[in-house]
Amino acid sequence: MVATAASLHGQTDLAVGTALGSNITNILLILGLAALLRPFTVHSDILRRELPLMLLVSVLAGLVLYDGQLTRLDGLFLLALALLWLLFTIKIARLAERQGSDSLTREQLAELPREGSLPVALLWLGVAMIVMPMATRMVVDNSTVLANYFAISELTVGLTVVAIGTSLPELATAIAGARKGEDDIAIGNIIGANILNIALVLGLPALIAPGSFATEAFTRDYGVMLLVSLIFAVLCWRRQQQPGRLVGALLVGGFVVWLAMLFWTAPLFVE
Repeated sequence: MVATAASLHGQTDLAVGTALGSNITNILLILGLAALLRPFTVHSDILRRELPLMLLVSVLAGLVLYDGQLTRLDGLFLLALALLWLLFTIKIARLAERQGSDSLTREQLAELPREGSLPVALLWLGVAMIVMPMATRMVVDNSTVLANYFAISELTVGLTVVAIGTSLPELATAIAGARKGEDDIAIGNIIGANILNIALVLGLPALIAPGSFATEAFTRDYGVMLLVSLIFAVLCWRRQQQPGRLVGALLVGGFVVWLAMLFWTAPLFVE
């Protein structure tokens, strides 16, 4: 919602920065912190099938970003990717549920609430639908204030402050998964979020409010996002060795270095 609201206000840089920055944050910071708490292993075959899809979507994002424009055609393309991913996920999840042998399915079923109240659920849904648009508008408006006050670009604010804020749910899931030993849920959440950050978070703004954005989003930040996505895939695919605290420290350290690079170069890119 933040990216869409930003585009509607002509802040395409903020929207693009949020999508790319969230993917980088999910891998370097969120996965890094989870690995610091506990080594993780990906057991689920579902996740191993979705990892190539995440990489494919990340690569295809380059076709959308290389020209510095988000067009409605780009939006349709990205939303089609989101739909295909959703259909694929439903299909393999149903297959795994019938077989009853996939670790991700077992972990998800264990986390489902045993009892629930429909009126309470509807109440919270209504509250969320009222609060979220208001909160989204506040995020967009205050991001502009931050960019102007610190003399940095909206792209940088989206890559950092907004991206970290939107990644907090992934952080909570990753920490909870690490503590409970539910690695597949934590990793699956990151994979799904990163796919949707490209296909949906970029796709909706492109379709609703096309616009141009800073070329640095492609020449600098897209390359970082693609690199960390490859690192993430390699770490998840390894069966012989669990990524432990050393890997976690390196990932978090990489996040700090990336932030330092952004703010060091940020004044160069203010419009």
